[in-house]
This record gives sequence, structure tokens and C-alpha cells, in this order.
Amino acid sequence: MKPRKSVPAASSSPPTRAVSVGHPLQSIERLWNHKRADHHDADHLGENLVSFFKQSVKKRQGKFTAIAGAWEKLVPEFLCDRCALESFYRGTLTVIVDSSAHLYELRQLLLAGVEDQLRLACRSSGLRKVTLKPGRWYEDRGNGRVLDFD
Repeated sequence: MKPRKSVPAASSSPPTRAVSVGHPLQSIERLWNHKRADHHDADHLGENLVSFFKQSVKKRQGKFTAIAGAWEKLVPEFLCDRCALESFYRGTLTVIVDSSAHLYELRQLLLAGVEDQLRLACRSSGLRKVTLKPGRWYEDRGNGRVLDFD
């Protein structure tokens, strides 16, 4: 058995802090000045947010828009209606297809040469591969597409 460590006895009074005794208005004035201090961090937030948008969101959205345009041109409309472009990450376009029959048709179409045409059309976007996933989305909610994976 291990010996117990001795614990200092708790004092009955709470610890005290040194308080400067001065005029009561001085402490109120000090608090008022502290709360009134102008913080200029919000001014720089706008610049940072704009630069983040330009570097991350706009660049990525531009690539995705170019790929979506090429997708609509090369894939037949009846298959476009049954699939959704989910994401574009590290050169891989992920597409969700709502049924296995349409997934098979789309896979055969891509293997027949449409994937190569997509890669050529989207070379500047960095498209290297198209991945198909089974899943469904529901557009009846007000916020846009809601995805449901099988």
C-alpha cells in the first residue's frame, strides 16, 4: 500500500487579494475606460475575409464551375438529372448517382471515352479522375440538396 500524501488543511476564509484603497470613482472610471476602448480588430477582419474568399472559395468554385459546365455538355440530360456533382478534391470529381442502373450506364459512358473528354476539357482545373458513388438527394427541403448515402 502506498502512503497517503499529506494534504494541507483548507482554510476557513477565502483567499484575499490586495485591493488599492482609493476614490470609488477611480475604479468606475477605470472600468468605463476599459469597456470604452476602441478595438480595431474588426476593421482588419474584412480584409482577411476578402483575401480568404479570393484564395480559397473563389478559386475552388471557379474550378468546380468549369467542371460542371463540361459535365453538362458531355453527359446526356437523362443521366444529368439522375446524378449530382458532390465534390472536387485533389483532382478527383465525386459524383452521386441515384440508382444502380443509372450508375452502371454512367460508368459505361465514362469508360467509352467521356471521362477522357472531361479530362481534356477540364485540364486547367486539374481533373484527373471521376469517382461514382451510389446515393440519393432530396430537393424538397428549402436549403437545397440533402444527400442520403446507401
